[in-house]
Amino acid sequence: MTTSIEDLFAHNREWAAQMERDRPGFFTSLVKQQTPKYMWIGCSDSRVPANQITGLDPGEVFVHRNVANIVVSSDLNALSAIQFAVDVLKVEDIMVVGHYGCGGVKAALDNVRVGLADNWIRNIKNVRDRHQSMLDALPAEVRIDALVELNVAEQVINVAVSTVMVDAWARGQKVNIHGWAFGVHDGLLQDLGITVNGDKALDGIYKAAVQRIRHKWSKPAGGEVLTIEPRRNRQLGNEPA
Repeated sequence: MTTSIEDLFAHNREWAAQMERDRPGFFTSLVKQQTPKYMWIGCSDSRVPANQITGLDPGEVFVHRNVANIVVSSDLNALSAIQFAVDVLKVEDIMVVGHYGCGGVKAALDNVRVGLADNWIRNIKNVRDRHQSMLDALPAEVRIDALVELNVAEQVINVAVSTVMVDAWARGQKVNIHGWAFGVHDGLLQDLGITVNGDKALDGIYKAAVQRIRHKWSKPAGGEVLTIEPRRNRQLGNEPA
């Protein structure tokens, strides 16, 4: 069990020694080049480590994390990471990964004030407001996880309309964007069935994802069919990034 900063260095030395024993020359090869096929855009939550979850080694996944895995056109940090991953590293797949029980999503859902981060979480509140009638119709205990998935769908589209992706697809680069969710309670990744590769209309993909989320979290049997709120019209390339 880690009890001090000194323990972190001790654990690091043990890990490095074990890696070298198990895979001689690992660090020598690692230092030569970074060639990941994947980019992970996830939450900063300490319980959601990208490499361990996917079983990938250092150097195999390029990672960007922030509170509640948000990508917006004003965030140059996220967009710069995406640009480097796509233009320089030539990643083939970008995964936007939320996680069930996300504190940022819960704060947005419940209108809880947390401080400066409220300005960031406003982006999730926009998603909440767009689908408020749908969320209100769901059982209270599943609303947070439904909003987690809705937020992932929103951020997949936000990545897709960034100038980085518009330009990459325009020059014929093959990059897929996927929406996933991670279960802290069971350690499993869930594919939310929203994948964008630049070839299909985004509105249709988004609406289908929202339909799946609604059906997944609604009470079985009976119930009125909900109408999906129209999403703001965003097509590839007409929003700045």
